[in-house]
Amino acid sequence: MRREVLRLAVPAFLALVAEPLFLLADSAIVGYLGTASLAGLGVASGVLLTAVNIFVFLAYGTTAVVARRLGAGDQRGALGAGVDGLWLSLVLGLLAALVIAVWAEPLVTLFGATPDATAEAVTYLRVSTLGIPPMLMVLAATGVLRGMLDTRTPLVVATVGFSVNAALSLLLVHGVGWGIAGAAWGTVVAQTGMAVALVAVVVRGARHLGAPLGFTAGGVLRAAVDGVPLLVRTLALRAVMLLTVWVAAGLGEPELAAHQVAMTVWSALAFALDALAIAAQALTGRSLGAGDVEGTRAVTWMMVRWSVWFGVALAVLIVALHRVIPLGFSSDEQVRAALAAALLVVAVGQPVAGVAFILDGVLIGAGDARWLAVAQTVFLLAYLPMVLGVWGSGAEGVAGLVWLWVAFTGYMAVRSAGLVWRARGDAWMVTGAAR
Repeated sequence: MRREVLRLAVPAFLALVAEPLFLLADSAIVGYLGTASLAGLGVASGVLLTAVNIFVFLAYGTTAVVARRLGAGDQRGALGAGVDGLWLSLVLGLLAALVIAVWAEPLVTLFGATPDATAEAVTYLRVSTLGIPPMLMVLAATGVLRGMLDTRTPLVVATVGFSVNAALSLLLVHGVGWGIAGAAWGTVVAQTGMAVALVAVVVRGARHLGAPLGFTAGGVLRAAVDGVPLLVRTLALRAVMLLTVWVAAGLGEPELAAHQVAMTVWSALAFALDALAIAAQALTGRSLGAGDVEGTRAVTWMMVRWSVWFGVALAVLIVALHRVIPLGFSSDEQVRAALAAALLVVAVGQPVAGVAFILDGVLIGAGDARWLAVAQTVFLLAYLPMVLGVWGSGAEGVAGLVWLWVAFTGYMAVRSAGLVWRARGDAWMVTGAAR
């Protein structure tokens, strides 16, 4: 079982690390346009990631459903469910892109950034809306492949996509001179190519097994209804992120720019830690689909231990590099100082985050979405006094940013504790091809 976990987790780790590298590349390239551009990217990224990540159930929910049916021996049904998820992702992507394109300026203004940063954010966001439909299709297709225990194909596609994005962004921003819009166009082109590649793989597999490829209203509606609890869970998570950005915007432009990079680094680390969670989703769904309760529990706690030690290793790495990392993102000394301080707090929280991510993956794989929806809402309510305390304290500058990250780490500790409590029980272990 350890070998199977690693077989799934290692490619998932490399693919997941590639995803936030889209933003890391944009941050590094845009950062040398000026502090206003980097701060604007931070605000626009908050809106864009919210628009995309609220639909992350397209990946997570699809993985769980496909893996359960695979465990029960129904490969054709597994891919049929995956195709329904792809159609749903296209519909949701078009709707989300339309909303963001129309409301780009009002949404950005809500963050209260400076006029220069706001103008840069609107420019980036309006171009990036074109990439929302392919981004959601990438989520859905990746979920199908993970459910079929294939994490290598998403790795190859993500690696090529990141390389294209980095090259295009550098060329368009500094070579052609398009500024922050060039970074957005680079990401749009790369994400579109990734969507085409991944969807082609899923369609080929569905044809081979004779699974239906057409749009079926019943199947798409069922996928949408099944995704509602995970949507609620994700909305609560995104509310935490947006609250954090909102408070950071009031600390000052250099601090907001530093927070953008710190959150991007945290996201990169989160994706790294989430690799085991991806393996957990697929293996938990397959094991419960096959009725193996004891095997599910044993693998769960083995992966929790691994995730904690992985978090410790990442913490040591970030502490060692906390003064080096800022040099790659800004020439502003204020931004560099604030970022170095924030990264120390980011490092301390990694082992705690590891527990939260792995158990979140286990429960998603088990189809325990309703409990997760309620729990994440409770965790959000617990975070409110922490983050609003930072806002109400009047703290500014580096100290304000450090306390903001302390509050965010406290939220992750509360989340981890709640997930451990749930995982120790038996209510989430429902067996069979469908929950």
